[in-house]
Amino acid sequence: MLPMSLESWVSPQLIIQKNRTFSELRADQGWVLWLERRPEDGGRHVVVGRSHDGTIHDLTPQESDVGTNVNVYGGGAWTYRFSEHGIEVIFSDRRRGGLWLSLQGHTSQLWCAETGSDGKNGYFADLAFSSSGKEVFCVREVHVGDQESAQIVSVSSDGDISVLDERADFYASPRPSPDGCYLAWIAWDNPHMPWTETRLCVMSLEERNTPIYVLEGEKEACSVMEPLWDGERLYALSDRSCAGHERVWAPIAFVRSENRWRDLNLPHAGLEVGLPAWVFGQRSYVALPHGELLVRGIKEGFSQIRRYSPKAGWRNVEWGGTPENVPFPLNKDEADFAWIDAPADHPPSLMIGRPGAKGHRFREAWHLPEGVERADIAVPRVIQCETSDDIGPVRALFYAPAHGKHCVKPDAKPPLVVIVHGGPTGQARTDLSFKVQWWASRGFAVLDVNYRGSTGFGRSYREALNGLWGVRDVQDCCLAVREVVKQGLVDPARCVIRGSSAGGLTVLSALAQSDLFVAGTSLYGVTDLRGLVADTHRFEARYLDGLIAPWPEGEATYLERSPVSWPEKIKAPVLFLHGDADKVVPLAQAEALVGKLEEASLHVYPKEGHGFRQPDVIVDAFQRELAFYQRVFACA
Repeated sequence: MLPMSLESWVSPQLIIQKNRTFSELRADQGWVLWLERRPEDGGRHVVVGRSHDGTIHDLTPQESDVGTNVNVYGGGAWTYRFSEHGIEVIFSDRRRGGLWLSLQGHTSQLWCAETGSDGKNGYFADLAFSSSGKEVFCVREVHVGDQESAQIVSVSSDGDISVLDERADFYASPRPSPDGCYLAWIAWDNPHMPWTETRLCVMSLEERNTPIYVLEGEKEACSVMEPLWDGERLYALSDRSCAGHERVWAPIAFVRSENRWRDLNLPHAGLEVGLPAWVFGQRSYVALPHGELLVRGIKEGFSQIRRYSPKAGWRNVEWGGTPENVPFPLNKDEADFAWIDAPADHPPSLMIGRPGAKGHRFREAWHLPEGVERADIAVPRVIQCETSDDIGPVRALFYAPAHGKHCVKPDAKPPLVVIVHGGPTGQARTDLSFKVQWWASRGFAVLDVNYRGSTGFGRSYREALNGLWGVRDVQDCCLAVREVVKQGLVDPARCVIRGSSAGGLTVLSALAQSDLFVAGTSLYGVTDLRGLVADTHRFEARYLDGLIAPWPEGEATYLERSPVSWPEKIKAPVLFLHGDADKVVPLAQAEALVGKLEEASLHVYPKEGHGFRQPDVIVDAFQRELAFYQRVFACA
C-alpha cells in the first residue's frame, strides 16, 4: 500500500499556480503571434505578439476575451493583417459578443454586433481578412429561437453581413486567395463529422452568384480539411485513396488552368498530417517558396517534421525541439522558424530556431520547480499489441514510475493507472502533462492507450471503432494492460482505469467486461447513450450514428452499450467527477448511474463545464482520485 501523503514535485501548488497555455501560433514579417490563455486573469484569452526586437505585446485590449462558442469547442476566433498603421487584429469576443477590431492592442472598435444586419443572432469563427482588408470571411453559427444553422459569410467594416453559402449543415476554414478572386472552404453534412466526410469548395469572389466548385470529397468519400492558398495554388489535407499507401491525411494541391481546377497529384507524404477538427484554427502545414511545403505530422504516435520540394520529394527534417504545430518561417528567407514546443520532459514553450539546431525558448507556459531533474519526469515508450484484424497493432504509451529524488520511490511492481482519452476520436499525446506526471511521480505506472478509433494512425485505424464504441476500445485497453502485466512492469492486483468524456464510457464498460481493474474514475463521462443523443449539442448530435448505429433505428444498440442498462455488472468501486455546467455531457449522465452501483460516489463542481478548467477544481479532482485509489488498495 502506498502512503496517503505522497510528496512529489507535482504538488497541488504547482497545478494551482498561474499556468499559461498557448495555441494558434502564426509568424509573419518577423513577428510571432499566438493566442494565450491567462489563468491569473480569469482564464481570459489574449492575442499576443513578439516583435522583431524580441519585445512582447498584447494585441487585443484588456477588456476583451478572445473566443467563440461556435460548435461549442470554438477556436479560430481571431485573425490579423499588417497595414500602414501596424498590426490589425479582428476577433470574436466571448465577453461582449460580436466581432471587434484592435490596432496594436489599443481599445477595440466594434466591427459587427452579435445580432447582425439581418436581425439574426450568431457567433463567428475561423476568421480571414480579404486581400483588401475591407471585409472578413468567417463561419457564422446562426441562432433563431431554438434553431441553429451555419453559414459562410463575409462581414464588411460597416457590419453588413453577406451570406455566401448556407446549404451545408457545417462549415470551416473560409480562405480567400491572395489575389482576391476566389474563396475556398470546407463543408459537411449530418450525420458526418469533419473527420469522416467533408468537401473542399471554391467560389468566385468576383461573380459571387456563380456555381460553387467541389474540388475534393465529391467523387470519393474522404475527410478534407485545412485549405491553404499559395499564390494561385490551393492546398488542403485529404485522406483520399492513394495506391500503395495507407489512407492518412496528407497534402493535396489544385491550380486553376483553362477555366478548370486541375489536381497536381502531389506525392504521398507517408505520415498523418493533421488532427481531427474538433476546433477551428488548426494549422498542420505551411507553404514555402518555390512550391515547397513544411508539415508537422504523426508517425507511430510521435511528432515528425517533413519537407516537400518538387525536385526532391518528401524528406524528414531534424528539428531542435518537439513542435506541437507546424513551424512557421518568420520571414521569406526562412532563416528562422517559430513554433509551440511540447516535449515530454519540459513544460510547453514558444520557440524560435532553425532545422537541426537547438531552438531558443522565449516564453514558457510554466516553470519546473527548482531542483527538478530529468529523472523526476516520466517519459513514454510505445507498447504494441497485436489484434485479430488487419489494421495493425494497438499502440499505447507506457510511462514507468519516475525515479528521481523529487518523486515517491516506486514499488518493484508499481500500481497501474490506465488513461482512456476522450473523443473517442482523439489521441494519447506525448507532451509533458499533469495527468501523467501526477501519477508517475507518486510511484504509479501509467498506460495511455491509443485504442482503435484514435487518430494519428490513418483512416482504417480511425474507422475500426465504427459501430463498435464500447467494444473495441475496451478490448484494446484490456489488451494493453495484459501486455504490461505479462512483461512484469506492473502489479496486476492494483490496476485502475480513468477516462474523461467519451473515455468515461470506456471506463465503465471495461469495469463491466473485465476483472483486470480494481477501481475506475469517470470524469464528466458518458453513461446513457440515448440520453446523450437527446441532450448533446448540434455539432455532435449525429456523432453516434457512426460510432454506435444510426438513430433512432439503432436504439436497441444504444441501450445495449449504455452503462445505465447494466449497473449490476459493475462490481468495482467507481468515482464520478462532473461539472454542473457541462453542455457536452450533462451532469444528468452521472446522476443516472451513480445510485444504481454497488459502490460509487459522485462529486459535483459548481459552474464547471466540460473538461475541467479551474485550477482549484483540477487539484481537487486529482486529490480525490488519489485518495479513492488508496482506499481501494487498502481494502484489497
